[in-house]
Amino acid sequence: MSGRQPVHHENAKRTPADGRRDRTGIWFVGARGSVATTAVAGCAAVTAGLHPPTGMVTQTPPFAGAGLPSLDTLVFGGHDTADCPLPKRAEQLTAAGVLPAGLTPGIHAELSAAEAEIRPGGPLPGDPRTDEELIARFADDLRAFKDRHALARVVVVHVASTEPLPEPGAVRLPASSLYAAAAERAECPYVNFTPSSGTRHPALAEAAARIPHAGRDGKTGQTLLRSVLAPMFVQRALSVRAWSGTNLLGGGDGATLADPAAAAAKNAGKERVLADTLGGGVEGTVHIDDVPALGEWKTAWDHVAFDGFLGSRMILQTIWQGCDSALAAPLVLDLARLLARAHEAGLTGPRPELAFFFKEPDGGPAALAEQFDALLAFADRLGAAPR
Repeated sequence: MSGRQPVHHENAKRTPADGRRDRTGIWFVGARGSVATTAVAGCAAVTAGLHPPTGMVTQTPPFAGAGLPSLDTLVFGGHDTADCPLPKRAEQLTAAGVLPAGLTPGIHAELSAAEAEIRPGGPLPGDPRTDEELIARFADDLRAFKDRHALARVVVVHVASTEPLPEPGAVRLPASSLYAAAAERAECPYVNFTPSSGTRHPALAEAAARIPHAGRDGKTGQTLLRSVLAPMFVQRALSVRAWSGTNLLGGGDGATLADPAAAAAKNAGKERVLADTLGGGVEGTVHIDDVPALGEWKTAWDHVAFDGFLGSRMILQTIWQGCDSALAAPLVLDLARLLARAHEAGLTGPRPELAFFFKEPDGGPAALAEQFDALLAFADRLGAAPR
């Protein structure tokens, strides 16, 4: 075990007078994937004081009074169609450089506990069950998880692979919307950290209004940078002529996004922040290339052509290199805690206050600074809400 001293967190444990601490469930759709595995491992490492909560916005001082569930009260489970156990998946992520060397043996119990709570997902090819049967099965899994651990509430977090956009007139719901419908039926808050349909499907409009939910598509790298840079050009009255981008990535994301239909769903969110901030008329597209040799890592390159005073032509180029799982994992923990508290406070429907985390948020401003101000105001609101 590490010789580090325990890390002191901003959000203290909340213990009722009877000595019992309410616990919160986080149910990952895609529970054996890289993001979910990193989140479970990271929560265990931070709780044990082995690592600081780097990248967790909700562990910073402005959120100390928001009444969020503490990390040591979180219980993990989920759905997945893959069969690689979480401890083994964590070993793979360690070999890939995502998780630190030596961490996995020290948190084996926590990984095994989460693995024991993973249930079969779907639908798999040839699955004979109807949409209603799948929704009922998933909702039963959520209720059983909540009952088994006497949880105050369960937050469903969708981190599965990106789906293609639904075909017009499709009779069946996409898988992400089946899980979202199950979350609503089981009265669970819902986070869609992917570009998939989730609660945005028209068939779920009425149901989604009954639970607090947030999405779509987590903002972890290239789009995060765009949401900072695009307002700069507007504020300095510089005319952007073209903005193009390229993503090189490996791992499961690279393989999934090699499908043009899935890539189209992903790119829609990447391009939205530019359209919202700069308006129309800016040339350029985003390309996504699968490079298996990169493994869990990715490189994002942007090329911005803009005009300065007297029409002088200028260029800005940026390169972002990182690991999406390590960037996303703290954010999904942030979102789960925020929506758990929102649910406790009686809030329902889409939460535009959480636009800070998403490429395609449920309303709110496009610029990151303004989104962060809205998030801080939301934390204050949660802190003032009854418990």
